[in-house]
Amino acid sequence: MAESDTSLIQHRKAAIDRSRCVVVKVGTSVLTAPDGSLDQHRINSLSAQLCRIADSGRQVVMVSSGAVGAGVGKLGLISRPSGLAQLQACAAIGQASLIQAYELGLSAGGRHAAQVLLTAMDLRRRSGYLHVRNALTQLHEFGAIAVINENDSVAVAELMTTFGDNDRLAAHVAGLMNDTLMIILSDVDGLYDGPPNLPTSERIHVVETLDESILALAEDHTGSMSTGGMASKLEAVTIATSHGHTAIIGPGHDDTVLDKIFAGEPIGTLFLPHERSIKGRRRWIGGTAPVAGTLHLDEGASKAVFQKGGSLLAVGITDVTGTFKRGSVVSLVDPSGHEIARGLCNYPSSEVSRILGQSSDYIEEILGTRPYENVVHRNNLVLNRNNDSDLF
Repeated sequence: MAESDTSLIQHRKAAIDRSRCVVVKVGTSVLTAPDGSLDQHRINSLSAQLCRIADSGRQVVMVSSGAVGAGVGKLGLISRPSGLAQLQACAAIGQASLIQAYELGLSAGGRHAAQVLLTAMDLRRRSGYLHVRNALTQLHEFGAIAVINENDSVAVAELMTTFGDNDRLAAHVAGLMNDTLMIILSDVDGLYDGPPNLPTSERIHVVETLDESILALAEDHTGSMSTGGMASKLEAVTIATSHGHTAIIGPGHDDTVLDKIFAGEPIGTLFLPHERSIKGRRRWIGGTAPVAGTLHLDEGASKAVFQKGGSLLAVGITDVTGTFKRGSVVSLVDPSGHEIARGLCNYPSSEVSRILGQSSDYIEEILGTRPYENVVHRNNLVLNRNNDSDLF
């Protein structure tokens, strides 16, 4: 099917129009020059495009490799080391250069780079999951762009806590958000029906279903600096599309690749989400997660949450039942006792009982700290549109 076909153009336009968050992953091979040093021109180009996307009102997250490569270049090493200690040291040394490079590029567009280092465990724990999501949301509200990398300087020592590479990290970060477009920038133009270096191979423009025939097209390759190949990228795409997100693998060496994608141009390979997607976070909150407690709301808070889609503030809570920790799933009920929503609670039950009915301005006075202005953020809420606790 030709990319110019109306259906393909519509697929691309629909993916862009419905995206409210854009997660861009860029690999070491795209960011480094042949001598192993960071390519500031490439980072500046990407930064300018990220700022333009953010200026459209979308939340933008950059998942960037390159810390180890930057460290290798900074130290003047002739190749990427293989020992864990050397890799950890290179990552620690290179991370400073990497974030400085992004700050330089993003500041030209009026935004700041916000460094976020993660390990797999940060997202596996619900409390960590909540903190990461809230932090990324606040960074967006501050007008900054999060630059995320796996915390290589500590993660590689515990192999069971690593994502394996930043492709999968990007997919897990995308799973935190709603209406996300995940873009993986690669050293190839997209997914091909054969080896990309053969003239007989053709780029696949759209993948509607990620089946075994598509996965079999991945031929992993590893460069001197890169750790991920096409198999890793397809695994990440599988995770993202199962969450209901659209994904694109595109050419990272094209200095206008993001602008072209958002202009709807036929670039890269578009992967459509599952028709019956997992919707991991919201399905977990609204259905499969155990409900640890109940927050009883007054009429005003019930309307603000259910009818206006607002966050839940302490002032609107009249009572709390159950004992739970920060990050637990709680049920929100209206004055009639009907469950109107479920959400991730920013405070443990012991603290909610102390601040309920109080203005957010008094939380710090009561608790000695105010990590969050709201008890449940709207982005961590799932409304019960059927007004039936078994149907979300």
